[in-house]
Amino acid sequence: MPPARARPLSPHFQVYRWQIGSTLSILHRITGLLLAAGLFALSYWLAALAGDAAGYRAATRWFANPLGRLILLGWTFAFFFHLLCGLRHLLWDIGLGFGRSERRASGWLAAAGACALTVGVWSLLWHFERL
Repeated sequence: MPPARARPLSPHFQVYRWQIGSTLSILHRITGLLLAAGLFALSYWLAALAGDAAGYRAATRWFANPLGRLILLGWTFAFFFHLLCGLRHLLWDIGLGFGRSERRASGWLAAAGACALTVGVWSLLWHFERL
C-alpha cells in the first residue's frame, strides 16, 4: 500500500483565494459573538439603572469615558452589520440573490450600510448630547 499523502482535512487559506464572501461570513460570526458579549454590558447598565443613583452614575461614567464609547461604537457597528448580513441570509433563504454579482453587491451593501448606519446613529447621539 502506498504511503498516504499529507492532505488538508478541510479547505484552508492555501487552497482558496480570499474573497468578500468569506470575509463577510467570518465577520458575521464575529459580530454575533460581540453582540452576545455586549449583553453583559447591557445587563450591567440595566442593573445600575434599577439600583441606586450612585451605581447609575458609576455606570454612566464608565460608558462615557473614551474606552467605553469606543466599545459602544464597536457594538453599534456589530449590531448593524449582523442585522444587514442576517437580512442578506433571509433573502437567500427565499431564493433571491444567488448570482455572483448579486452576492458581491449585497455583501458590499451590507458592509457599507453598517458603516453608514453606525455613523448616522452616532451623529444623532452626538447632536442630542450637545443640546
